[in-house]
Amino acid sequence: MEIPSKYNAQSVENKWYDYWMQNNYFHSVPDEREPYTIVIPPPNVTGILHMGHMLNNTIQDVLIRRARLMGKNACWVPGTDHASIATEAKVVAKLKEQGIDKNDLSREEFLEHAWEWTEEYGGVILDQLKKLGCSCDWDRTKFTMDDDMSEAVIKVFVDLYNKGLIYRGYRMVNWDPEAKTTLSDEEVNHVEKQGLLYYLEYKIEGSDEKLTIATTRPETIFGDTAICINPNDERFTHLKGKKAIVPICGRVIPIIEDEYVDVEFGTGCLKVTPAHDENDKGLGDRHNLEVVDIFNDDASLNSFGMHYEGQDRFVVRKAISKELEEAGILVKTENHINKVGTSERTKAVIEPRLSDQWFLKMEDLAQPAIDAVLKNGDIKLFPKKFENTYRHWMENIRDWNISRQLLWGQQIPAFYYGDGKEDFVVAETIDEALKLAQEKTKNSDLKAEDLRQETDALDTWFSSWLWPMSVFDGIRNPENEEIKYYYPTNDLVTGPDILFFWVARMIVAGYEYKDEKPFENVYLTGLVRDKQRRKMSKSLGNSPDALKLIEEYTADGVRVGLLLSSAAGNDLMFDETLCQQGKGFGNKIWNAFQLTNLWEVADIEQPNSSKIALEWYEAKFQSVLVEIEDHFSKYRLSDALMSIYKLIYDDFCGWMLEMVKPAYQQPIDRTTYNKVMSIFEDNLKIVHPFMPFLTEDIWQYIKERSPEEALIIAKWPEAKPINETLISEFDFASEVISGIRNIRKQKNIAFKDAISFSVVNNENATTTFDAVISKLGNLESYDYVTEAVEGALTYRVKSNEYFIPMEGSIDVEAEIAKLTEELSYTEGFLKSVQKKLSNERFVAGAPEQVVASEKKKEADALAKIETIKASLASLK
Repeated sequence: MEIPSKYNAQSVENKWYDYWMQNNYFHSVPDEREPYTIVIPPPNVTGILHMGHMLNNTIQDVLIRRARLMGKNACWVPGTDHASIATEAKVVAKLKEQGIDKNDLSREEFLEHAWEWTEEYGGVILDQLKKLGCSCDWDRTKFTMDDDMSEAVIKVFVDLYNKGLIYRGYRMVNWDPEAKTTLSDEEVNHVEKQGLLYYLEYKIEGSDEKLTIATTRPETIFGDTAICINPNDERFTHLKGKKAIVPICGRVIPIIEDEYVDVEFGTGCLKVTPAHDENDKGLGDRHNLEVVDIFNDDASLNSFGMHYEGQDRFVVRKAISKELEEAGILVKTENHINKVGTSERTKAVIEPRLSDQWFLKMEDLAQPAIDAVLKNGDIKLFPKKFENTYRHWMENIRDWNISRQLLWGQQIPAFYYGDGKEDFVVAETIDEALKLAQEKTKNSDLKAEDLRQETDALDTWFSSWLWPMSVFDGIRNPENEEIKYYYPTNDLVTGPDILFFWVARMIVAGYEYKDEKPFENVYLTGLVRDKQRRKMSKSLGNSPDALKLIEEYTADGVRVGLLLSSAAGNDLMFDETLCQQGKGFGNKIWNAFQLTNLWEVADIEQPNSSKIALEWYEAKFQSVLVEIEDHFSKYRLSDALMSIYKLIYDDFCGWMLEMVKPAYQQPIDRTTYNKVMSIFEDNLKIVHPFMPFLTEDIWQYIKERSPEEALIIAKWPEAKPINETLISEFDFASEVISGIRNIRKQKNIAFKDAISFSVVNNENATTTFDAVISKLGNLESYDYVTEAVEGALTYRVKSNEYFIPMEGSIDVEAEIAKLTEELSYTEGFLKSVQKKLSNERFVAGAPEQVVASEKKKEADALAKIETIKASLASLK
């Protein structure tokens, strides 16, 4: 095979990915081997590859490729999530461009457009993952809206309803006025915003008295149904039992008493709007207050808003504050910072709203999931610090609002047979629903067309919480061969931002439906940030194009760059120079291979220097193998990569190849060459999970291989006893070699010129590496002496003193002249520093660190003068 002189990443990446796919290496079926399973955190079907995906999927691929090399039956299930809100928003926007209003379409018509959109764009992100080298079992690709997946979701809904865990309730919910749907608490981000506190005067009915309230939302006064005071607040005793008049709308409302009111906040008088604030709703329930909903579903005001009907809430806020000010009702405003709930998906400000919704009781379901992580350690979180976050969420869990006012998603399987709120049955099919409705109404004449299915869809997370089970058909067919073999899965790699949304809920579902954990370990990656620690986002324009990075730095280079910048569980500061470093590492390995390829092999005797070099590298490799195992066990993938990087860059390329390299135009002995290539293959195995393309390419060039011998399915190197003595002896020898190289460099002694070398061996260092030192130092002799060698250049390693005779090595006269000049300059410099330090005004007045810096300069100059004088003495 002709080996190209330069590595061409683009053609290599396409070639080997196609080869892996053709040979079905990624596909897994149950067999006698130990399974190793990862399910992908399904990216939104609307998504494209960004830096977070790149990091997350690189980590998963490293784990899956390593498991494959370790002889496990590795199965990585890919797929996408239908992402109700995000996808529906994109489809609505596309329809809008075509002049079509979603509201003019039937559910079936809208879903046709949604499926069309999904088919056109849905596979984009999965194809992009292939460019990164991800070795997913593509035959198993799942989509949360696949028929079998939807069937599993509906089955679970019906089951939980029949267990009394799902109910329909009229509750205060988080309303997203842009997506026009409810959201769960976890889908709301609370963002600090600068706003105003408005002080408004309300008249007391039947008197000239007034009271003042403070509100951040003057537009909601149309929904006020009471004023509340604290019964213990003596300032307002005179208001007890009276009524107030709401400005503008003139509604007469009671003044109620409740200890909920904070006497320290605002004015101590609280306006109560039960339809638009959760705490006010609680007050309203306790005091039987009227509930007046003033908003439409897009957060514009309805007819209760009077002359503001049809206007957006924020437009009304400005307009009504002006109207109230002109009427003398707005007393003053103050700047006020408060936390505003915003939709995670649309970024719209959330509106608290009373609504009929479907809920899942979570308290009892959550207990096994709390125990699994926090008590018995069945599931481990990496890093461990996230256990506190998990505890906080799970121990303060609330019922999950699982209904969404969307068309895209699994339609809730509730069927109404009458006009009442409770006139419904829950069933998997319309036929089952009809039977139940006939039984419930005792009306056998009821027909399927008399039933109306609930229009709400289920929350997207209600399908993805079943993911580790449903991808193996474990809900519909709980005893099938695949779920029994692959479940529980091994590792889950995801972001801490969905620890509750997804991870905790999967654990809940796992214990409810399999009575078993869904995975053993959860590795929570950090967020990818830029060098200024800013989160990467399109709006900031600081997120590089993932595919362009791959094009520029190679897929392997980008994978290495991402992992070099990623410390376990901490946010990573992404820097493109690390991808350049990754690409450079690939070039280093390629060039090392090119070097071995240039050697001519002959049946000659193996030099002792090569024999000992190979034994040393074997020991070093084994020691790093143990390090790598430890790092992987703790999910410190960056540390594992760094150990491999140093081993190959420094020990293999920097030292070992130099030690065994034949002399110029001389052949290498066959024993050494074969061992070097065997070592090279072991190196490729441990790098392969991180750099799959480059390593497979070199592996296939080393020798002709059948598909059964491909690197992707090779065997991870075996652990063997470690010769620690050899490692420490080489560490000492490498310092000796570095000393020779430094002197050659400083004194311009050409490497081709062999030199004599002597040592006073005070350390009793072994002679193991003498042949290596002689070769790498180009020594003509290596003598052990008991006395210092006169007229020689010298250096120390620990207490050993090494000597290189100057005779014939350097021009003594030129060296004396150079050292004399250097001595003269250093003595002059010392005088100027000492002059400064003898100046009392300078020492007393200068900052402490400046004086300390000058004292250090003095000490350094004194030490340097002593060294120069010693060198001069040895030359004369």
